[in-house]
Amino acid sequence: MTQTFDKATRTEAPFRADEVTALRGFLDYQRDTFRWKCSGLTQQQLARPHAPSTMTLGGMMKHLALNEVGWFGNTLAGEAYPPPFTDIDWDADPDWEWRTAADDSPDELRALYDECVRRADAAIDQGLARGGLDAESVESSSQDGAFSLRWILLHMLEEYARHNGQADLIRESIDGMTGE
Repeated sequence: MTQTFDKATRTEAPFRADEVTALRGFLDYQRDTFRWKCSGLTQQQLARPHAPSTMTLGGMMKHLALNEVGWFGNTLAGEAYPPPFTDIDWDADPDWEWRTAADDSPDELRALYDECVRRADAAIDQGLARGGLDAESVESSSQDGAFSLRWILLHMLEEYARHNGQADLIRESIDGMTGE
């Protein structure tokens, strides 16, 4: 089944808000923009690269799902990665999520992505409850120590902004759809 995303329901980032609401609003806007770019496509279309890159929208969806649970779940909250990310030999296959997404149906990819976003939002809520945007991550950078929740949110905004630009190009090459 090909799922669609109604652009009219896309989260809009607030014009005036406190810092937490603004950061989460912009993150949700970027997430919904990505959902929109991937909506209505078949498994074959989600697996189609845009030359000269081997990057696909399906691979990007699985990569962003991994980043959601990696940064918010694992790094911030110290939670174990959920399946299917648990049994991967990342040293042997560092691009596993990019490579294997072509084997997944659109419904499987979207379910994985949405579940990872749900887990990430729960970890954000926990971080806010224990220290606000200054809450420190359980995992640390080898050079600079713990990350703040603020830094992780900003990093994920940057991650989405970069990948949404790439998603624009890939989607246009598939069916000509353009837009924000």
